[in-house]
Amino acid sequence: MEKEIKEYSIDLTAVRRQQLRDLPKKHFSGKDPTGRELAFTNYYMTLEGKPFFGISGECHFARVSENQWEDTVLKMKAGGLNIISTYIFWIHHEETEGEFNFRGRRNVRKFVELCKKHGMYVILRIGPFNHGEVRNGGLPDWLYGKPFEVRSDNEGFLQKVESLYGAIAKEVKGLMFQDGGPVIAAQIDNEYMHAGAPWEMTTGISDEWVPAGSCGETYMKKLKAIAAGAGITPPFYTCTGWGGAAAPADEMLPLWGGYAYWPWMFYKNDYVHPATPEYIYRDNHNNAVPSTYNFEPSYQPESVPYACCEMGGGMANYYNYRFILPFESVDAMANVKLASGCNFLGYYMYRGGNNPRGEKIPYLNEHQCPKISYDYQAPIGEFGQIRPSFYRLRCIHYFTTDYREQLCDLVTVLPEGSQSIDPADGRSLRYAVRTDGKRGFVFINNFQDHATCSDKEDLTITLQLDGEQIRMEHIFLKEGENAILPFGMDVEGTTLSYATAQPLSKYREKDETTYVFIKHETMPAAFVFADGQKECFEKEESTSFVKECKNGRARFVVLSRADSLKFTRLQYQNETLAFLADTAACFDGQNIRMEEAGSETKELQVTSCGKNRYTIHLPELSEKCKDTILQIDYRGDIGSLYGSDGTLLSDNFSNEDLWEIGLRETELESGGEYTLYITPRKEDVVVDVSSTMAGRSEKYDKEYAALLSVKTREVYEKVIPLSGSIAQAEEILKEKGLVPVSSI
Repeated sequence: MEKEIKEYSIDLTAVRRQQLRDLPKKHFSGKDPTGRELAFTNYYMTLEGKPFFGISGECHFARVSENQWEDTVLKMKAGGLNIISTYIFWIHHEETEGEFNFRGRRNVRKFVELCKKHGMYVILRIGPFNHGEVRNGGLPDWLYGKPFEVRSDNEGFLQKVESLYGAIAKEVKGLMFQDGGPVIAAQIDNEYMHAGAPWEMTTGISDEWVPAGSCGETYMKKLKAIAAGAGITPPFYTCTGWGGAAAPADEMLPLWGGYAYWPWMFYKNDYVHPATPEYIYRDNHNNAVPSTYNFEPSYQPESVPYACCEMGGGMANYYNYRFILPFESVDAMANVKLASGCNFLGYYMYRGGNNPRGEKIPYLNEHQCPKISYDYQAPIGEFGQIRPSFYRLRCIHYFTTDYREQLCDLVTVLPEGSQSIDPADGRSLRYAVRTDGKRGFVFINNFQDHATCSDKEDLTITLQLDGEQIRMEHIFLKEGENAILPFGMDVEGTTLSYATAQPLSKYREKDETTYVFIKHETMPAAFVFADGQKECFEKEESTSFVKECKNGRARFVVLSRADSLKFTRLQYQNETLAFLADTAACFDGQNIRMEEAGSETKELQVTSCGKNRYTIHLPELSEKCKDTILQIDYRGDIGSLYGSDGTLLSDNFSNEDLWEIGLRETELESGGEYTLYITPRKEDVVVDVSSTMAGRSEKYDKEYAALLSVKTREVYEKVIPLSGSIAQAEEILKEKGLVPVSSI
């Protein structure tokens, strides 16, 4: 086998200078009642004139039980997000023409008010078409029979949209940014001129589709005018940009994204999923590069910021494509988008959920997906479960928040030939730089979907700068990992020439500034300063050192990769309280709230009641629990759980992973009995229609279904009230078994 090249070099001597300018205030700004201004340059969002790095996560309020909303908002904030994006699905609110429903889990006002309570901004995605794997892409069935074309700028359809927007505006009145509310943006019709969805009432007969649209930017601007006229007037509007979608960048911020798992492609049953190009670095904010893979804007790339709203935070299982998501895929995509010029991260989904029942139609989803479940294998699952991607993403979110002023104005530089790397090539080193020619960050990605990357061992990357050469030596990166390494970083007036450790966070603490870094596994964490000092740490354990700098003292905390996933920080008494916690620590302003699993799972009594049918007997549930998770381990095609009245409560397309159901959100009762049916997986299925008497019957050679176990896992919540000074709060944390970063 050919030996892998160990030396890499990139020329940064001819870096282009960014042409920074403000975007028109008329379309891209707003002030709250205190005078704080949210605005944009063509590189990034600003708040009070300073760079603001937006980090948005999708959560559909109507797909989450009302009793889970506040917990969800707190968890999303704990994940380092500052914006919650949510679809308002038309069919969820006007299933019957003229009868709007904003009650219960459809109460958008209550959800947005909870976001405001906990300091989270909001993007409302108001449609009229949203998709989101909802029935008809979110359009009510009754539109199908109207004497006009949907998603068109004809008078009939626009009148119905005006009614929808008016109803939404009434619900969110007083919650716009300029009113002191959290709503900073509204997205108009999703993927217009790019994507439609099945008209579900015709599926299986004519398989007719909702049109993708054909009226271009004129339609989008008319919708914006209708929204503004109704009272939906946030500082800016957004639209999706990919796939040739209509994106009037002069009035709306186009948002981009990328998915590495494509279940929609399996409408064709013989499709073989390729290794996608999503994990190859691009230059997506450069007028000299007018288009790249999945980025073909109709405007000059540098005219607006490169921003994302649909980076795959997971993916739903479709009927014809079942897979278990590798959680490393999510933060690897964040790394790639950042390096490619992104200054606004947005994940779809960030919090999974489940579909509400309809008033006329029981199941308001697309037929290729489960009828109820929309877990999406997201960082926060369908029932609030915290997934590994939550912790991995949090490391990047802390970095982009704390280093926004050092990151947002940097341009992308790629090594020669890097954009032509074959996605299936797991041996080539994938790296990119964001820099101004003097300082910046080296981004490295060693993850690839549907293929394997080799471990990268003992590499050297040489940065060619004006009058200087930086050799970043002994770079190791395990398969599936990604890294961000700084160079030319100002540390209290002293230059950190480079580090082979990843910046995680920085904050002022007493009379010094704390810089927190991640030591990646197997990679020595070297810190090389311009004054000649060098520190190097090879052990896989957390440590710290202090450096006296020109403008003050800097404390460097070097966390092992394992400890970096535990690193938590929150604002307390106008200071930063940083500590290590094994689980997500949510802060409600007074108390730290942490979920803890019970000491053991409990096997439940299950009775067979027919072929592949079982009765599950729930025990008495502990009132001390925050929630109880039902865990069903089965094999087959589809799992369906029914109530005593035959109502479908939860469903799952088997990917041979554990199927979890939150009993609190599903409202399953102590001591109740529920029916589980496992649809078997069948081979060589045909429908025999040879009878002369209209007989039809399904025939197949083999079928397989098995129930392996049914258990419950109890979830408790530990509440830690904080009081006193930062030092006193740290003592409280120690007493509860947490580790303040100041003690490392």
